[in-house]
Amino acid sequence: MSTDTPFVSDIERQRARSGISADFYAKALEASKEFRREYPERKNVVKHSEMPMERSADGLIKHIINEGMNTKECAIDIYMQFIDASKSTGTSRHLSEEVAFVIEGKGYDLHYDVKFRCEEAFVWEWETKPKKFEWGPGDFIYIPPYCAHKRFNSDPNSEARIVVINSRMMKAIGFDWFDQLEPAEGFEDLWVPPED
Repeated sequence: MSTDTPFVSDIERQRARSGISADFYAKALEASKEFRREYPERKNVVKHSEMPMERSADGLIKHIINEGMNTKECAIDIYMQFIDASKSTGTSRHLSEEVAFVIEGKGYDLHYDVKFRCEEAFVWEWETKPKKFEWGPGDFIYIPPYCAHKRFNSDPNSEARIVVINSRMMKAIGFDWFDQLEPAEGFEDLWVPPED
């Protein structure tokens, strides 16, 4: 179907071109080229002695795979969480879902599920009564996206060790929402409270 009125006006044609110049496309091509050049030099295997320990606001962790470790893994971070007898982690939330595998120990997670709605900005509402999930050696734990959660070691005599896996994908698409709502006991000096 044809009309006498052009779809594009002369004003739009003038506005389509600006005097501002950029080189974003060229930089993206160069960054991709550099990534492919250096990628083969990244680690395929990370030896146990190369996995750094960290005192974090969530407690003591050993990084197995992390974005900062120069490995070929580009999508997930993995760490081992150590929870002393009768102690707990801090409470955290992040927009990526989390999975965990219990190596040793027994305990439970508290999960505060979240509901949200989109208004002029996101409106987040967390449950005030948590769901309790008990776990033990060999168990798998799932934490939904942005669910506030805290992990407890209920054994009064032994440490618990849990391997935790998080995706970097949400961060890569602009949703790097990660908050430590409260620190683990004994790690208060590392806590940066969230702003909201």
